[in-house]
Amino acid sequence: MYGITGYSNGYHQNQQQQHSSEEKRGGGRRRRGGRRSRHRHEIGVSDHHHQQHYNYNNNEKQEQKSPPPCTDFDMAYFHSYAHVGIHEEMIKDKVRTDTYRAAIMEHQSFIEGKVVMDVGCGTGILSIFCAQAGAKRVYAVDASDIALQANEVVKANNLAEKVIVLHGRVEDVEIDEEVDVIISEWMGYMLLYESMLGSVITARDRWLKHGGLILPSNATLYMAPITHPDRYNDSIEFWRNVYGIDMSAMLQLAKQCAFEEPCVETITGENVLTWPHVVKHVDCYTIQHDELESVSTRYKFQSMMRAPLHGFAFWFDVEFSGPATSPTNNPIPSLLVGTSNNNHMDGIQKKKRANPNEALVLSTAPEDPPTHWQQTLIYFYDPMDVEQDQIIEGSLTLSQSKENRRFMNIHLEYSSGGRSYVKESVMR
Repeated sequence: MYGITGYSNGYHQNQQQQHSSEEKRGGGRRRRGGRRSRHRHEIGVSDHHHQQHYNYNNNEKQEQKSPPPCTDFDMAYFHSYAHVGIHEEMIKDKVRTDTYRAAIMEHQSFIEGKVVMDVGCGTGILSIFCAQAGAKRVYAVDASDIALQANEVVKANNLAEKVIVLHGRVEDVEIDEEVDVIISEWMGYMLLYESMLGSVITARDRWLKHGGLILPSNATLYMAPITHPDRYNDSIEFWRNVYGIDMSAMLQLAKQCAFEEPCVETITGENVLTWPHVVKHVDCYTIQHDELESVSTRYKFQSMMRAPLHGFAFWFDVEFSGPATSPTNNPIPSLLVGTSNNNHMDGIQKKKRANPNEALVLSTAPEDPPTHWQQTLIYFYDPMDVEQDQIIEGSLTLSQSKENRRFMNIHLEYSSGGRSYVKESVMR
C-alpha cells in the first residue's frame, strides 16, 4: 500500500506481514540507516562531461566545521551495508519503496531539470527514480562498498551521464555546486537509531540551495503503553511448566535475555492501551546536530482499558512536503500547539496529527500496513496491572552512546498506581 495522505498517527487498517520467528523476538534486528565510509572517491564519472561542476565555489557553504572522524565503529557499520540482504529487505518493503517513488513523482516539478543529492544511496534505486523524474544530475553518495554495485546498476540502466556515484561519507566527499533537492532514506529503528540523520544535516548545510527541497521533510517519533500477554507467555511463563517439569528457576534469566534490550517486533492496534505521545518532531530543514545528542520528554497517559501493562511501543512517520510548507521558507505557524523540548510538537498526545497540506506520509504505526521497521518495544521485566482510566506517567531520555554514537542509550522512568520504576537499556 502507498503512504497515507491526510492524517497520520498510525491508526489505520492493519495487515499481517511475514517475518522470521527470530525477527519477531528481536534477535533478528538488522542494522539499517546510515551509510558512510572513510574513502573519498568518485566512481564511473566522465571527467570531460562533469569537470565543469567541480570548479564552482560557494564560500558560505564551505564555511563548515571539520567533519567528525571515521571511527572503527563507523567502518564496521559501513561494512555491514555491503551485504545485499539488507538492501533486498529494504527494497522489498513495498510501503517504503512505493511511498518514496510516489513522493518523487509528486514533487517532479521540483526535481525535473534540477540537481539532486541522494544521501546513503545504497543500490541507487532512489537516485534512479529521481533520474527517471527528469533530474538534470543526481549525486548518489554512499560510504559502503555497495556503492560499487550502485555504479554498475546506474550504467546498466544507461544513466551514467545523469547519476554520479560518490563512494564516501557525505562529510568527506566534495562537489563544487549546490543542489536543489536532497533525498535520503535515513530513518532507523525508533527513528533515530544509527544516527544517519546527522549526514542529512551535513549535506543540507554544505550544499542545499536556499528554498531547496528535502525529502522527507519532517518526521515524528511516537510512544504508547502496550499490553502483550502472548509475547510474555511465550517467552516467560513458558518456563513454569516444560513437559511437566518445573523450570521456574529459569524465569529471571529468561526475563533478562528476552527484555534487557529493545525488541523490534510487529504489534497491532489491539496491543496499544492509549493514544500515542509525541516524543520528538524533526523538521529536516531546521534541525541541528546537537539536537540529536539527547532527546527528552515527559509523558502522561490514561489507559483505555483494564489490562496488564507490559511495556512501551515506539514508532514513527515521515512526511514528504514541498519546500513552501517548511518553516524555513514559510513563516506561517503550524496548526499544532504545545511546548516541550523547544519544539512545538514534542510532548503532545495526539489522536491525529494535523496535515493541512495533504502531504504524503510513510507510517510505521501498529495499525498501518507493516514495514521492515516494524515497531520498537521496550518490555518491563514484570508486567503491571492497570485499570481503565488509570494514569501512566513518567519520562524518557534517548541519548547517543558516548562509546558509539550509532548506539542509543534509553532511560525510561514510569509510574502507575503508586508504583515507580526505572528501565535502562541500550539499542545496539
